[in-house]
Amino acid sequence: MQTLTPESKPAAAFPFPTEPVEAALLTIPGLDDSGPRHWQTHWERLAHCRRADLGDWAQPRLDEWVPALDRAIREHPRPIVLVAHSLGCIAAVWWVRLCWSEAFREKVRGALLVAPADVEAIDANPRIRDFRPIPAFSLPFRTILVASRDDPHAGFERSRAMADAWGSELVDLGCAGHINADSALHEWPRGLRLAAEIGGNNANLLVAELSLRSALA
Repeated sequence: MQTLTPESKPAAAFPFPTEPVEAALLTIPGLDDSGPRHWQTHWERLAHCRRADLGDWAQPRLDEWVPALDRAIREHPRPIVLVAHSLGCIAAVWWVRLCWSEAFREKVRGALLVAPADVEAIDANPRIRDFRPIPAFSLPFRTILVASRDDPHAGFERSRAMADAWGSELVDLGCAGHINADSALHEWPRGLRLAAEIGGNNANLLVAELSLRSALA
């Protein structure tokens, strides 16, 4: 098996138009994928939002998820905002650690990291332990980390420590569980506005588009 290193990834050029292009959203689910009631799935009704196919959602492996995410990012035709949830956040940070180069500077505008799973916790699900340790370094683009005070998969102080390590802005969502389908966020317009802020998109237009597409679904 080939070891992933920054040097093993060829530099890529991403020719974008000189006119400003609104960022697309690339969702990165966590363990067992995001179901039909998850806010990520709702967001994927948007014209420029798609899910990264990382392969095996039930038995995730770092050496499979990171190359799959790298392909999804490289092959996307637009500038993007990474929208990650739970283990997907850790996968996104590992992608930066292993694959980032300055060629991605215009391609990846930032990331919304929602409820990152604490893979280092003593009681962490054994299926996510392959992602240990959590990389601790400042990410090279803007990131917002959204955390819950009663997240069963990461204590709030652990979430704060991850935000500090990654240079992320921390948003305290109060008691919202794992910020998933069980949190009853539905389309979660507040989160969509945060993603729009990172990407330089018109937040009101995105929220209105999602509401319209959801009403017609």
